[in-house]
Amino acid sequence: MAEHEKRIAVLIDADNAPAAKIDAILAEVARHGVANVRRAYGNWKSQHLVSWEKCLHTYAIRPIQQFAYTTGKNASDMAMVIDAMDLLYAGNLDGFAIVSSDADFTPLVMRLRNDGVAVYGFGQEKTPEPFVKACSTFLYLEKLGTPDEDSGDARPAPSPAQLQHDADLVRLLRGAVDATQGEDGWSKLGAVGSHVGNQGSFDSRNHGYRKLSDLIEAIGLFEVRRQGQVIEVRNRSGHGGRRGASKTVASAGVAVSEARTERATSAPAKTAKATKAAKTTKASVRPGRGQPGAKG
Repeated sequence: MAEHEKRIAVLIDADNAPAAKIDAILAEVARHGVANVRRAYGNWKSQHLVSWEKCLHTYAIRPIQQFAYTTGKNASDMAMVIDAMDLLYAGNLDGFAIVSSDADFTPLVMRLRNDGVAVYGFGQEKTPEPFVKACSTFLYLEKLGTPDEDSGDARPAPSPAQLQHDADLVRLLRGAVDATQGEDGWSKLGAVGSHVGNQGSFDSRNHGYRKLSDLIEAIGLFEVRRQGQVIEVRNRSGHGGRRGASKTVASAGVAVSEARTERATSAPAKTAKATKAAKTTKASVRPGRGQPGAKG
């Protein structure tokens, strides 16, 4: 294992996660680091978890047995929380992958992130938003992996109109482009991606596009230009960022200030010129010797 690779614990709430997605989940975790802890929690005597049995052996996942002590209560949740805190205090991990669609794990995620570790969430589209937002990144399982064309799981990518109807997405992208734009009004896509990543559990795949650049182009609100390997974006005409507006206001302010200064500077000069002209006129009309009205 390379020294820079993150060590990640994968904790699976088997009662609230489909076994069919485990391959895609572990492949995604591998993009962030090494899953050196793999555990799945549930009542393994239940027929509900039969589909997980083969996956446990294939992917070296350790099953953690939890009996249902009380009807309606999920003992697996508590076991996952206890294990997560034990692993956190051991200090040997850089991140956690929580696989569940249960919002009850939201406080756990917040506590883990408070200690400076990344939390990668995986759950179904029904996952409550508080849990989604609490994670460093969150991927919907329906969007993860390559869908089977014959199964009917493949969905067409959202249209520009559908994307623009998502007010939160529009606000997030425009805010990121505005915050990272340079003096020329263009923003580097890498900087936009970093800014968006710091705002919450954003992932372009949750919106139907594999890459941020594809999503930016599809939504139809930004101009895109490519200079070699560098991709830059900016708001389309009529949707300028705050920095551009600030420059316009500043320029107008400078122009007004210069005009006032010019008026203030030229006023005394004009007054002095007028006074000199008046004195010259008065001197020219003063009666001299030998002229009518002059005293001899």
